[in-house]
Amino acid sequence: MVMSTDKVQAAIEQYADPLLRDMGLELVEVQFRREGHGWVLRLFIDREHGVNLDDCAAVSRAMSTWLDVEELIEHAYHLEVSSPGLERPLKKIEDFQRFIGRKAKIKLKEPRDGQNVFIGILEQIAGEQVTLLADDKLVTILFEEIARARLAL
Repeated sequence: MVMSTDKVQAAIEQYADPLLRDMGLELVEVQFRREGHGWVLRLFIDREHGVNLDDCAAVSRAMSTWLDVEELIEHAYHLEVSSPGLERPLKKIEDFQRFIGRKAKIKLKEPRDGQNVFIGILEQIAGEQVTLLADDKLVTILFEEIARARLAL
């Protein structure tokens, strides 16, 4: 049975999320796509004080074993496990809460007053609203309006 890339990603997220939590880690993002050198399955992992090479190796071993058994991917691919880096994506409302006080870049689904990218300091998260201090002004954005967000340097 051939699965779409979205279904492969969803199945991997469903398995990896609790596995990583048990390891004291967080699954930040799963990517599965074709690149110049072939198919790549990337897992970005994190924890409060960052991850190290041993964390990445442990996750890689656990995921490789599971992927071999499940046979979700019927063609050759490369598995990569790494940190999301300094400009990590902010996917969940909890991510925004965790990084209050840090600089973020938020891209909106639809422009607001001719602007669709805001860069500033995460000031407050209240329910489904993110408040950002951008250009000395407080900007409140509904979580559902966000297309993409990440920490910024």
